[in-house]
Amino acid sequence: MGWVRHLSAFVDEPPELLGGKASGLVLLHRLGLPVPAAVVVTTDACRAFLRDGHLPDGLSTELAAAVTPLGTPVSVRSGAAVSMPGMMDTILNLDVTPDALDQALKSVFSSWNTPRARTYRTLNDIPHDLGTAVIVQRMVFGDRDAHSGSGVAFSRNPDTGENTPFGEVLFGHQGSDVVSGRVLTHPLSSLADREPLVWQDLLAALRRLEQHCRDACYVEFTYESGELWLLQVRPARFGGAAAVRLATDLADEHVIDRSAALLRVSPQHLRHVRTPRIAPEANVIARGLGVCPGVASGRVAVTADEAVRMAADGPVVLVRPETSPDDIRGLAAATGIVTARGGPASHAAVVARSIGKPAVVGVADLVVACDSVSVGGHTVGVGATVTIDGSSGAVAAGMARVVVGGADESLHRLLEWADEVSGDRSAREETERLEAAQAVLRRR
Repeated sequence: MGWVRHLSAFVDEPPELLGGKASGLVLLHRLGLPVPAAVVVTTDACRAFLRDGHLPDGLSTELAAAVTPLGTPVSVRSGAAVSMPGMMDTILNLDVTPDALDQALKSVFSSWNTPRARTYRTLNDIPHDLGTAVIVQRMVFGDRDAHSGSGVAFSRNPDTGENTPFGEVLFGHQGSDVVSGRVLTHPLSSLADREPLVWQDLLAALRRLEQHCRDACYVEFTYESGELWLLQVRPARFGGAAAVRLATDLADEHVIDRSAALLRVSPQHLRHVRTPRIAPEANVIARGLGVCPGVASGRVAVTADEAVRMAADGPVVLVRPETSPDDIRGLAAATGIVTARGGPASHAAVVARSIGKPAVVGVADLVVACDSVSVGGHTVGVGATVTIDGSSGAVAAGMARVVVGGADESLHRLLEWADEVSGDRSAREETERLEAAQAVLRRR
């Protein structure tokens, strides 16, 4: 079949060949949802390039023939089998010439082995020999005119599991502005008033995806001159209480049965279902948007290198105007993350969720200097202790007391289903109740 294929040419190939992002595009295409025309260079080509130091024989010719019908300009994006947010190169607005999709392809392939990409893979136990696919896709423009924009959307709220679309949007901007965190975004719901037809098309697409995937989904989208285009889709991957509510709600909606709901919730989810919060008496000095639940206390560091150095002597909270892929070592070293800018899809938020670090983004008026941070009349020096709440978005001075909430109704119902399956209603730990039911279901 060659190194390069159109979306319609794939038949049940695994993500290991075409990458997670391209797998999502193939799904969107098959469901008849609006996807800009694209071709995919498989991971085999990347592995050959990394092994031999040059593009495989025949790839340039194949690529030129496949890309020409897309028109110009195009985007060239990485797409590994496992998501690696922002860790590899992306080229936008590229004119279609033979020398330019070769140079762009080499750049994206080479970025597989950048220090930040290798660090991210090490942190997440991702094999270093997978390689990345590359998607070459016709550009659509969220900054085309007054009826254009870009955003990200979860089919349900990732913090609570509630069956309400959640995300953010920028009017008159490209998608790179949404995920960078440099521009103040608007809640996804504001799209309903600004572009009601686009909003309705987006809701219909999210419903269609949930019905097909039988799961909550995350999409990236652009709308150009009032026309919606979907650029990426993947499972939403909720944690803790949100995962429990999602499973029970999907069962109530007859999307999955109770057995599937029990198998979708892991003991790890239950361990985080009672999310810790900062106690009410804490000295809260700032508030932003909590994007990864949990509480973290540590000394303030304002650069990635500083965070790595200080973490050798105890917990650190990394505070930045916004984060970029180059901050990955600091993000990994920190116990929590705070940024002045950004929303639920900003780089800081996406990486924090992927590595399980409490995070607060979009803290208004937060100013990060070389030796301190200031917000709302408070100045905190580098090395001073703060506590952050990744659920409420609170940032408190000092080492705040932590409280843990009780179980909610969704958890009670899920565990009742577990006891019905296992036939054991004795007093046990919640994880034991779930695991007993799962053992029975797996034997069936």
